Amino acid sequence: MKTAIHIGSMRFYAFHGVLPQEQKAGNYFRVEATLYTDFSRALTSDELTDTINYAEICRVIADEMARPSRLIEHVAGRIIAAITRQFPTVTGGKLIVTKEKPPIPGDIRDVSVVVEW
Repeated sequence: MKTAIHIGSMRFYAFHGVLPQEQKAGNYFRVEATLYTDFSRALTSDELTDTINYAEICRVIADEMARPSRLIEHVAGRIIAAITRQFPTVTGGKLIVTKEKPPIPGDIRDVSVVVEW
């Protein structure tokens, strides 16, 4: 059995970007994560100790989003490193970091980076 925890569309106001205005004014970002971990015992035990606490995962993501970076690729790398360091039972996953309304020409709703590991 393959099991995963999916955390969808967490929204943050943060200061990631290459342009000085992005670093000063900030912008909205979204993060979505699918984390592969064996929680098969929790399917019958109803015990938090048999899974990972997704509230703690959200805290880790929020902590990393609060630290400014120039690139959302870098933010994604930091989030993955923090999750895998603090939750060794996570065996892989997919992370999407999205910048809403990036300051580039055109009417662009958002830009995302996707990392699977």
